[in-house]
Amino acid sequence: MEKRPNILDTVSRLHFVGIGGSGMCPMAQLLHEKGYQITGSDQNESDTLERVKSMGIPVYMGHCAEHIGDAEALVYTAACKADNPELVAAQKRNIPTLERSVMLGMLTDRFPQLIAVSGTHGKTTTTAMLTQILVEAGKDPSAIIGGKLPLIGGNSHTGKSDTIVCEACEYVDSFLQLHPAVSLILNIEADHLDYFKTLENIVKSFRQFASQTSELIVLNGSDPQAIAAINGQTGKKIVTFGPDSSCDYYPAQLSEEPTACEDFTLMYGEEALGRINLAVPGKHNMLNALAAAAAAHSLGIAPEKICSALEHFTGVHRRFEVLGKFHGITLADDFAHHPTELTAVLSSAMKMGYRQVWAIFQPHTFSRTYEFLNDFARALSIPDHLVMTEILAVREENIYGIHTSDLAAKVPGSCWFDNFDKIADYVMANAQDGDLILTLGGGDIYKCANLIVKRYQEAV
Repeated sequence: MEKRPNILDTVSRLHFVGIGGSGMCPMAQLLHEKGYQITGSDQNESDTLERVKSMGIPVYMGHCAEHIGDAEALVYTAACKADNPELVAAQKRNIPTLERSVMLGMLTDRFPQLIAVSGTHGKTTTTAMLTQILVEAGKDPSAIIGGKLPLIGGNSHTGKSDTIVCEACEYVDSFLQLHPAVSLILNIEADHLDYFKTLENIVKSFRQFASQTSELIVLNGSDPQAIAAINGQTGKKIVTFGPDSSCDYYPAQLSEEPTACEDFTLMYGEEALGRINLAVPGKHNMLNALAAAAAAHSLGIAPEKICSALEHFTGVHRRFEVLGKFHGITLADDFAHHPTELTAVLSSAMKMGYRQVWAIFQPHTFSRTYEFLNDFARALSIPDHLVMTEILAVREENIYGIHTSDLAAKVPGSCWFDNFDKIADYVMANAQDGDLILTLGGGDIYKCANLIVKRYQEAV
C-alpha cells in the first residue's frame, strides 16, 4: 500500500472537540504520551474526561472559538455539529479539521503492525482480551479500547513496540480509514440500518475492510455473513474460530457445571493448547476469547501465555461491570444495546443464581428500536422484571413514530418511566435480598446505575 500523507508528520499541537468520548479519550492520551501538545473541550463531565484531565491535558467545558488556542489541527467527533464554534473557528483559520475516524487512521498508520478488531458485537471485549494477552506476554503493544481495561488502568496504552491494537467500528464506514496488518471479524449482523439500509451493504463494507488487511484475517467461521465478507480475498492468511471443530480454533471439553462463565479446552485443529476458565460470563465471551486466542496464537504467542491471560481477564468498563452489593442486592451495568447483545447478557444473568433479575433498559436510537422491535421484545422478555426509559434519540429525529410504550406493549409486566429518579424509586422499592439490578444500554443509562449506587450508599 502506498503511504498516504499524514498530518501527524507536520503538526505538534492538536485540539479535540468532544475529548471525553470513548473514541476520543484514548487517542488523545496516546498522542499526549507520544509528545504531542493536546487540548480539548466537552459538554459533559464523565469518568473518561476525568482521566484526560488527570494526564495534565487542558480541558475546557463547553464550546467556544477561543478554546482552540494555537492548535495546528482540530479533531472532532462524528456527533459534532457543523456550526460548532470551535470547528467553525478552525475552518476560518484554515487549519486542518479531521473527524475522529480519520485521525484514528492516521494515528494507526504510524505503527507497522495494526491489529484491528471488527464486528457488530464484542469489539471492546475482544480488543481488551487481545491487549491483555499481548501485555502479559511481554509484547508491549499500544492499544485503543472502547472501555477501561483494569490491567492498563484505562482504555489506552502507549507501548514501545511496533504493534497497536484497536477497535474497528463499521458505523458510517469508519473502519475503512484503517489499513490493518491483522484484522478480526467477530460477526456481522444487521445494525445501523439508518446508514447501511440493508445487511448486504454491511457485508459489502466488511468485504472492503477485509481487502484493506495485508497479512492475516481472523474470522468467525460459523457466521455466514462474515464468511461472505472474505469471498475473493487473496494473498493473505485466513484462520477461523468458532463453536465447533469445523473451525481452526474451537472449544472442547466444556465444563458441565451449571455456571455462567465458560470453562473449556482451547483447541487448534487436533491440538489442545490449554485449559481456560473464564472469569467473564456468557457463551458470547467464550467466542470473544477464541477470537483473541486465535489472533495471538497466529502471531506466535505461546499457548500457556494465552490461556493464562484470558483466565486473568476480568472484563472492561460497562461490560457486565459489577458496581457493588447493597443489602444483598447486586448492581451491575452493561453496554448491550442490540437484541443479540441483550439476549447474550440477560441469558447469562439468568444463570447466575440470583433470586430475581431486574433489567433496566434504555432503548438507543429510534431507528434501531423501530427496525428490531420484535427482536427487542424477545430479548427483554428473558429477565424476571423489565423497566425502561424513554428512547434515547442520540443523533435522530423520531420520523418512525416509535415510543417505549410500543416496546412495553410487547413485554408483559414491563413498565417505563421518563427519568432516572423515578426508575431508581421503583426498582429500589421492589428489589429484594438476592436480586440483581442490571442497567443496559449504549447511552447514558450508566448514570441511572450510579444514582442507585449513590442512594444505597447514603442509606447505609
